[in-house]
Amino acid sequence: QVQLVESGGGLVQAGGSLRLSCTASERTFSNYAMGWFRQAPGKEREFVAGISGSGSRTYYADSVKGRFTISRDNAKNTVFLQMNSLKPEDTAVYYCAVSGLRTMVPLTRNAYDSWGQGTQVTVSS
Repeated sequence: QVQLVESGGGLVQAGGSLRLSCTASERTFSNYAMGWFRQAPGKEREFVAGISGSGSRTYYADSVKGRFTISRDNAKNTVFLQMNSLKPEDTAVYYCAVSGLRTMVPLTRNAYDSWGQGTQVTVSS
């Protein structure tokens, strides 16, 4: 099972930016769609952004469209989430995950097979 390690979380003021990274342990990572999810206290884990194996397709939750950008560097087995114009409601633990699909980008949790440990993002008002 592929191992995923997230980094880049932290504390930022509203309007600020953070860049999350997720590095996979296997080269086959580049074949598969990746996603970022987040979970705030007392809430369900929700889809944030996803990207196909080649990087040609991306999808975003409505709440982050225009503010977040997902990208990947397959040569480095890494997927990124650039988060701009952060809001207090973006505060959550952010998780990356890998699916078993290559060209399609699933939007639901159960389509993803392996998950990282999560990284905390806190946005102060």
